[in-house]
Amino acid sequence: MRFCVVEWAGQKGPRLCVGRDGGLVPLDAPPSLRGALEQFGDEGLISFARKASGSPVRLEQVTRWLPPVPDPRTFRDFYAFEQHVKAARTRRGLEMIPEWYKLAIFYFSNTGSLKGHLEPVRKPASTSELDFELEIGAVLGRDVQDVSGEAAEEAIFGFLIINDWSARDLQRDEMKCSLGPAKGKDFATSLGPWVVTKDELADRRVGPGRYDLTMLARRNGREISRGNAKDLYHDFTRMLERGSRDVMLYRGDLIGSGTVGTGCILELGPEKARGWLQPGDTMELGIERLGTLTTPIIE
Repeated sequence: MRFCVVEWAGQKGPRLCVGRDGGLVPLDAPPSLRGALEQFGDEGLISFARKASGSPVRLEQVTRWLPPVPDPRTFRDFYAFEQHVKAARTRRGLEMIPEWYKLAIFYFSNTGSLKGHLEPVRKPASTSELDFELEIGAVLGRDVQDVSGEAAEEAIFGFLIINDWSARDLQRDEMKCSLGPAKGKDFATSLGPWVVTKDELADRRVGPGRYDLTMLARRNGREISRGNAKDLYHDFTRMLERGSRDVMLYRGDLIGSGTVGTGCILELGPEKARGWLQPGDTMELGIERLGTLTTPIIE
């Protein structure tokens, strides 16, 4: 099942919809996946959506795609693909540290700067090294604490595409101060267009919290990156185990995987990616079964 939050001509305000037969069926539910999960619960929402029978909306009628979860309480973004971590550290003249293999590391991102599919992202005036990051994300369907293993996987409602935009020059200076990224990540994160429930991906599951899904990035229509979600070193159950330790995670919370191998300009090198991103560029991030997230960059 595929969920989205959209607006269309003649509709007052956004609506939560479920994808069906090439169109969208609006749900009589809060206009946010978080709100709907809080109202119905994960299994209850799926049951409710299956019974929905409102007038369908054609995709071409959609005038705006919003983040499927525009209001998560928290957004923990992890650093879970070994290839990306190694390559990015090598470019900075750093070796891998043994602690990375022991801990699923994350930082807290800004839940107030989330963008939807086709929504422009403004290039921060203070950066000359704007970058994309191709990630797979999970939306929680249950409130959990100190969760692990099968219970952690059961807590996941579905998956979506994340573009964790980065201002690399700002981030580089901030990280020298031995704290997590701040203004280098603060300005935008793009999500969507869909949240796809994990049962839709069952035939691609290759282990706990791990799926065989091709991930790719295109800049102005030209492919510059290709990876696979199965290459996670820390799978989603380990991310949730770490993230929920001693603290409650809530339904609607967002978990990011971190960048897949080759999934950013920092790792590829600006020489291979035709430079850092500029106003006028369009980034398309695609993950098999999850769709394509498109973002134009503006001045």
